[in-house]
Amino acid sequence: MSMWAPPRLLELAGQSLLRNEALAIAALEELPTELFPPLFTVAYAERRSKTLKAMVQSWPFACLPLGSLMKEWQPHQENFQAALNGLDVLLAQEVRPRRWKLQVLDLRKNAHRDFWTTWSGSRASVYSLMEPEATQPMKKKRRVDGCRMRGKQPLAPVEVLIDLCLKEGSRDKLLASLIEKVKQKKGLLHLCCKKLKIFSVPMQNIKMILKMVQLDSVQDLEVNCTWKLSTLGKFAPHLGQMGNLRRLLLSHIHMSSYTSLEQEEHCVSQFTSQFLSLHHLQELYLDSISFLKGRLNQVLRSLKSPLETLSITNCLLSESDLTHLSQCPNISQLKDLGLSGVNLTCVSFEPLQVLLERTSTTLQDLDLDECGIMDSQFTAILPALSHCSQLTTFSFCGNPISMAMLENLLLHTIGLSKLSHVMYPAPLESYEDVEGTLHLGRLAYLHAKLKQMLRDLGRPGMVWFSHPRCLPHLAEC
Repeated sequence: MSMWAPPRLLELAGQSLLRNEALAIAALEELPTELFPPLFTVAYAERRSKTLKAMVQSWPFACLPLGSLMKEWQPHQENFQAALNGLDVLLAQEVRPRRWKLQVLDLRKNAHRDFWTTWSGSRASVYSLMEPEATQPMKKKRRVDGCRMRGKQPLAPVEVLIDLCLKEGSRDKLLASLIEKVKQKKGLLHLCCKKLKIFSVPMQNIKMILKMVQLDSVQDLEVNCTWKLSTLGKFAPHLGQMGNLRRLLLSHIHMSSYTSLEQEEHCVSQFTSQFLSLHHLQELYLDSISFLKGRLNQVLRSLKSPLETLSITNCLLSESDLTHLSQCPNISQLKDLGLSGVNLTCVSFEPLQVLLERTSTTLQDLDLDECGIMDSQFTAILPALSHCSQLTTFSFCGNPISMAMLENLLLHTIGLSKLSHVMYPAPLESYEDVEGTLHLGRLAYLHAKLKQMLRDLGRPGMVWFSHPRCLPHLAEC
């Protein structure tokens, strides 16, 4: 039987004060800091727009994590507008108010989620937002001595942190209000976006929104669009301005049959040259990029920092592409490597072998699903694979591999102490005919045989598993 928890004294005080909204607003100047979070929460839940507007102007913390409230409660337009109006009043003032400390309005829904619930605990937790989680370029601008910020020092811009997801047909009234406010404030309100996702949106709309964003604040970019190469070329200059980008995912870029080779090369060069500005890029995901074959080196030679993750999936690559990949200076520290859906049937495996050797002390996750790898090619990489001392997961589903090859792989990798999960394709012996009819009984028998080998070799905890979806993909040259 659960015990009923009585309201805390601070909760009761806040609720009592808010019963008289005019009195609550008048009391903000002398209100104890500890009462601000509970009072703001109640005002938000009850849609007290006037109180919210006034509290934004007197907010005693460097950061106001409004986004987590908008997630818990419905993101009411009037509440959001009240917060913006409070900022409006602040930014219209020529000098900083005595109690004013707000530097960041955080609209990200998963940021500072514990702030509103921990205010009544230790003072350390309450004041954890005195130093805002701002973007790197903005932090440098914030490091000014507190004494110099007093008096008639002009107000520094307020940052609004938001995660953007641009989709066609979605009408985001909150975003529209925010962009309009950024336009009005002309530099006093900086729209910062750590995570940016772009789906099928007209390029003119993308440009209009990104014009309002501090692009050097973007750290995580996903472009999930079916774009022509020429469209990517138009977007490329925006990418080059994202100097603090850590993660880039780009998918489904196709070439038009009406594009001349000269135009094609221009667009590719326009895109790849932007990597010269991405000095902090750590994770690169390229999926279904039609122009990549024969041009991977243009991307790799433009990298300015070592990658931790490289995923090239469902792309056509040449043998020279793989050679350039294995020789690239910025891949020697890879932790995750994915080549799923890249046809490797008719290429030499020497570059992949070299790549595994160069990353043997760092590689943790290897994905070679549906690469058309056969026994003879797999044999070539086994020695290098057996030296990948940090490897924890290895997946190679969808490849035509025999049971003998699986047993050989198990013997070569049994000494990798950190390898815990291996996902393998149904071996060729588990099929009834050349048409690919899977015999589940044979598959179960072969799986039991591998499991027994693991026990006999002292690694019963290593998980080897397969399922009907791990069917071999027979690629053609």
